[in-house]
Amino acid sequence: MLDKITKCKKFYFLIFTFYFSFLPPAFTADKTKYITIDEIKPGMPAYCLTTYKGTEIEKFNLDVLSVIRNVNPGGDSRSGSRNMILVQGTDERFIHTGPVAGCSGSPVYIDGRLAGALSSMWMFSKDPLYGVTPIEEMLSAGQTNPADKDWQSASGSAFDLDFSKPINFVDIYNSSVYGSRLTEKRKAANTHNDYSSPVGLPCLLVTSGLPVGVFERLNASVEPFGLAGASGGGTDANSQASGNAALVPGACLAIPLVTGDISVTVIGTVTDVVDGKVYGFGHGFSGFGAIDLPMATGQVHTVVSSMMRSFKMASALEIVGALTADESTAVCGQIGAKAKMIPLTIAVDRYNDSQKRIYNCHIADNRVFTPLVLSAVLDGAVTMLGDLPPDHAIEYKVAIGLDDAESISFENVSTSMGTNEMIMESVGSVTMLMNNPYKKVDVKSLDFSVRIIPKNIISHIWSVDLSDSKVKAGDQVDVSVVVESVLAGKKKYQCGFKIPQNLEPGTYDLIVCGGSGYEDFLRQAAPYRFVSQDFTTLIEAMNNILRIGKDKLYCILVLPSNGIAVEKAELPDLPATKALILQDPKRTIRTMPYQHWLENSIQTGTIVTDN
Repeated sequence: MLDKITKCKKFYFLIFTFYFSFLPPAFTADKTKYITIDEIKPGMPAYCLTTYKGTEIEKFNLDVLSVIRNVNPGGDSRSGSRNMILVQGTDERFIHTGPVAGCSGSPVYIDGRLAGALSSMWMFSKDPLYGVTPIEEMLSAGQTNPADKDWQSASGSAFDLDFSKPINFVDIYNSSVYGSRLTEKRKAANTHNDYSSPVGLPCLLVTSGLPVGVFERLNASVEPFGLAGASGGGTDANSQASGNAALVPGACLAIPLVTGDISVTVIGTVTDVVDGKVYGFGHGFSGFGAIDLPMATGQVHTVVSSMMRSFKMASALEIVGALTADESTAVCGQIGAKAKMIPLTIAVDRYNDSQKRIYNCHIADNRVFTPLVLSAVLDGAVTMLGDLPPDHAIEYKVAIGLDDAESISFENVSTSMGTNEMIMESVGSVTMLMNNPYKKVDVKSLDFSVRIIPKNIISHIWSVDLSDSKVKAGDQVDVSVVVESVLAGKKKYQCGFKIPQNLEPGTYDLIVCGGSGYEDFLRQAAPYRFVSQDFTTLIEAMNNILRIGKDKLYCILVLPSNGIAVEKAELPDLPATKALILQDPKRTIRTMPYQHWLENSIQTGTIVTDN
């Protein structure tokens, strides 16, 4: 009996040992370096380190007002820590500028030891009042169970994408840039009017090479993430300041989302560095957990003092590591690690430019931020020399290179719609690939070629004539279509159909339309062509949409339905008795009548808008 009890004790001991081995290690304070909230009392003098100009780290005096426990028990990614040290700036520069976007993560020292980082503020506070995330909470970032899946490689979508429905790039684009569930969650947390509650001290989103209008749209889409937009400079590893910059407490901490001829960078401050691990921000950047983004040094050009919101005008210098963890109380990165970035090339041939411009960039590989910033970079490259005139056309070619999968490539044209159609199709494609529920996709390259001409190429159908509206089976029907455009006048096109020998007598519809009308027809007649069931059919469905020519004239002769379509399989000649069995409502498999039709298409060089 005693042997059995002993064995049971050993068994449960092994279970608990195994369980606790997967828990993150508890924080053990080095009393010579760190001070915990239990040791902090109101009235203690303090100071913080941060950079107000160049790469120089300066000291700013503070007073400790109080320690607040359980201020945020849930630890939301934008409201920062569960506990808070309340401090007030006494330095004249802090009093003058108030809370500064880009100071997130500035280390706070009390009794000569590191206590935490500036992380929150109160909107429209008359005093330089800050919330400080305790260092013990920050150092827990990045200690999640390594067996857990990387958020970026986990299946499912970060956006409200329904892969069981036909693909619609307009809805996908709106979800990825303006309406992700992650974005909506942060809107509720960051756009409230309760000025009595603390909000996250904003990180700075610095852009270079983007026109004002594009920058404003990007700023609106990232604001729910707690980011404050500002124009600054691009990544410059060759700057004189680069040699003096290092990721040390109080230094500028940069996360370059886009580098090259156009740049987009998030700016905060380093709190602490432990064995090559860099901790910063004092709150989450996005709260995604495991993440893979480039990490760089940075420099501050100046601090712009504003009644609305002061900010650091800053830029990235040299990429020196990778951000690996993004949690509610801090971001954490590893010096020397390398984050994946996607080569991005945009060639723009514009009517009012003497040369064809090529923008070479690299864009971070992230399921949420890649589509978001890609939209801005594409728009910015095309409109770099000004907005497009009212009458214009855009010819574009897109190639999305994939590792271990068929690449996506397409070309098309739009007119008098700005960059909207090109961006929706391109960004929508990248969003679907990076957020598909079937497999993790590695995008290896993004290439765009864009030509803008100052001409409206919209046209209308002037008339349609048939060689004969009454024919016999086996006869030929010739269709003559006159298309009129504003500048080019009228032009005639011919197409024809041979009536099938076995066609039953009756009345049949002949549809003449442009590319949008043809897509509408397909969505009604064969919606399953735009639906995915696995990764292979996702690529097929995307190509089925992207390769519909907008500058074509389509002639469609609609024939009677016969047979059925089962999921994506077309069974056009299935006997009625077998079709009836497959269409049994008790079956969960999706079926619909198979629609027959004949079609011809003609390249017109114009976009036909009517049917």
